[in-house]
Amino acid sequence: MALEPEDDADLLDAYSRAVVAVADAVLPSVASLAVTLPRGAGAGSASVVTADGFLLTSAHVVAGAEVADATFSDGTHVRADVVGRDPLSDLAVLHARGEVPSPVTLGDAARLRVGQLVVALGNPLGLAGSVTAGIVSALGRSLPTGNGRVVDEVIQTDAALNPGNSGGVLADSAGRMVGVNTAVAGIGVGLAVPINATTRGIVTQLMTTGRVRRAFLGIVGAQVPLAPPVAAKVGAPTGLQVADVTGGSPAAEAGLRRGDVVISLDGQPVASVTALQRAMVEAAIGRRAEVTVWRNGALVDVVVYPRELA
Repeated sequence: MALEPEDDADLLDAYSRAVVAVADAVLPSVASLAVTLPRGAGAGSASVVTADGFLLTSAHVVAGAEVADATFSDGTHVRADVVGRDPLSDLAVLHARGEVPSPVTLGDAARLRVGQLVVALGNPLGLAGSVTAGIVSALGRSLPTGNGRVVDEVIQTDAALNPGNSGGVLADSAGRMVGVNTAVAGIGVGLAVPINATTRGIVTQLMTTGRVRRAFLGIVGAQVPLAPPVAAKVGAPTGLQVADVTGGSPAAEAGLRRGDVVISLDGQPVASVTALQRAMVEAAIGRRAEVTVWRNGALVDVVVYPRELA
């Protein structure tokens, strides 16, 4: 008796159907990037994010490059100019010189949950159009970048990532891009820069001006717990203790000192390095700001004028 072939749909469980649907929807928008530099060549991934040909990738993929070659799964090949890169977020934007496939749909990493299915799409080890799947292993990780800064709210996943995945898409089960794959932290540990309100703003700045303007104070510090009596007085359990002040910086000119514990900036709590970074946006450049610190057993207000981060 001959066996009847099974319907393809019957061979796919719910997990498989979700991954297949994401691959079908997202892969056409993902390109393999080839970058040629004076000292050699590099490779990575990128994704189309606007209908007029802007592509998003990792800043380290196109570091030192002005152009790259993008190849899509349908055979489309275009040259793309590097419009801008931001090493502090590890994001970069390119613009294609010709027509490209439709853009990927952007999601919101703020809505992710630990344990949620995610799919990584890119060009690992030169293998174009590769798809791996896993879960969100953790949220809120930090990824060190340049100038002592970190990318916050980084997504950790166990979806297999390898060199070449950088700049590719991390998608949720609905096929929405929720992250830009950026690093392999170890076996079974991959990291992705989130797509959220902050990074959307960075991408917009890169597309329109080619750079991201940030403010800086000129302090180096670390989060510290406050003793219960102090915490009760300042209304916060932690603060940012100043370990060093850069000479000639706005912080130095304002009189901030090593050992000060920063409590707030213009009334907003500053409980960590990340919280301070979030406040150092373009709008803060040159604007008067009041920093409240705990110094020698008392609260002290210091006026600072942040300058643009060079």
